[in-house]
Amino acid sequence: MSEARNCYPGSLDPKKVAGKIIICVHNDPTVSRRIKKLVVEDAKARGLILIDEEEKGLPFDSGIFPFAEVGSVAGFKILKYINSTKNPTATILPTIEVPRFRPAPVVAYFSSRGPGELTGNILKPDIMAPGVAILGATIPRKDDGSAPIGKKISKFAIKSGTSMSCPHVTGAAAFIKSVHPGWSPSMIKSALMTTAIISNNIRKPLTNSSNDFASPHEMGVGEISPLKALNPGLVFETTIEDHLHFLCYYGYTEKNIRSMSNTKFYCPRNSYEELISDINYPSISISNLNRHQDAKTTVTRTVTNVGYPNSTYIATVQAPVGLAVNVFPKKIVFVEGLKKASFKVSFHGKEATKGYNFGAITWSDGLHAVRVVFAVNVE
Repeated sequence: MSEARNCYPGSLDPKKVAGKIIICVHNDPTVSRRIKKLVVEDAKARGLILIDEEEKGLPFDSGIFPFAEVGSVAGFKILKYINSTKNPTATILPTIEVPRFRPAPVVAYFSSRGPGELTGNILKPDIMAPGVAILGATIPRKDDGSAPIGKKISKFAIKSGTSMSCPHVTGAAAFIKSVHPGWSPSMIKSALMTTAIISNNIRKPLTNSSNDFASPHEMGVGEISPLKALNPGLVFETTIEDHLHFLCYYGYTEKNIRSMSNTKFYCPRNSYEELISDINYPSISISNLNRHQDAKTTVTRTVTNVGYPNSTYIATVQAPVGLAVNVFPKKIVFVEGLKKASFKVSFHGKEATKGYNFGAITWSDGLHAVRVVFAVNVE
């Protein structure tokens, strides 16, 4: 019975299924939507309704075979209706477009989550980008049911996944590079991260697939905004030396690092994982802040002015209650000929809530808002 409810291969009787609209549930993730659809289609059914809470918001290309997907609440109502009558009926209607869907964007359930596995001292994910219901070129399918009779097979398809987000970020980076050919990859990455969007199309904080507010471990610094990233004001350059220091702090030997980098690089005398937080990255993450000690954890960042040569930036801090965050200096003044400046950020968690605390530091000159997200794990 469970196999038939999940539309396992070989579980449906074509004599009972033919000509009907079939309901399938998704209790077993080993059987994909595509397999369920093929099982129902091969049994000569007229259509399929899939009850799947996780993937209900992800479009599925079922070819010309009628397919609908609903969540648990709607699915319960459908099953209740079926059980309430001897002759339940349903009508297959044409697919329609839903414009200006709200809220959007939403962090998809399949999106990568942090903290990072290798180290919690660099915020992961970095940033989010469109990855749900993306229309893109594809290799045309030539199997039966790929196109209506008499119609050509489409060279495009709607796809979802992180593999759809990747080309969006790549395209955004190429767009910025075309306007600023002299910018390094880390400058472009910084521009995208510090100008990211953190509110949705109903002007509320971004949410996840469970309708909860999305944390930086779900959305990173927010969603890319290529146009805003063209003029970030300040950028954080992560140099080759920063990356080599990362390897030192993570535990690689000096000999291996020299071999990989083909340099005579020397690791700092004191190299341990906590120092990764001090690498010049456009976000801040601290994997362990001891709340039982009076000591503070301090990180340093260096910014490069890519905006107006004469400008003054002032820092503001958005921090959770109990986590003491101090920036010094709080004012950075750039003049002609001075393009770089450093600042320090200290974190003290004696009164903070245990676990990860999230917030942001924003540097503003009145025209630009350079937002640096932080994640601090208080233990």
